[in-house]
Amino acid sequence: MEVQKISAGTIARLVLLLLALVNSALTAAGKSPIPIDEEGIQQFITLAFLGITSLWAYWKNNDITKKARTKKAE
Repeated sequence: MEVQKISAGTIARLVLLLLALVNSALTAAGKSPIPIDEEGIQQFITLAFLGITSLWAYWKNNDITKKARTKKAE
């Protein structure tokens, strides 16, 4: 039985989720990761980015472990 590789979509969702989390953490620390002067717009973009990527990563079936990929191949 052949184990499937981790898909590009799974990696992309993981990277976007990590970027959203870093962006949110920087915003909470008072840094400006997105160069926008108006604080309200920055917070909206940060929240939207975090919310969308979190829902996207949660909704998709991300088979990261070898065991999960083996089970999917069956």
